Amino acid sequence: MKPYLLSLGAGLLVGIVYSLLNVRSPAPPTIALIGLLGILLGEQVIPVAKRLFAGHEVAAFLRTDCAEHVLGQLPGHGKGGSVDKGA
Repeated sequence: MKPYLLSLGAGLLVGIVYSLLNVRSPAPPTIALIGLLGILLGEQVIPVAKRLFAGHEVAAFLRTDCAEHVLGQLPGHGKGGSVDKGA
């Protein structure tokens, strides 16, 4: 239930921002896709910054964990092509 409430809260926040920017929702497909890309990339800012400040290798993280999160599981990688439903 908690993920649904968090999703609803995030949606409400985005709706408020849309209203402040006078953008209609649902947004045109290009704007919506660019916004989703921004969300995916934005989610990686904190983990990358933590690794930078801790002095850990960032390039390997970008190629593995970060890339898989942003791009999804690429074909040919994973266990039998199953879709990860998350925990």
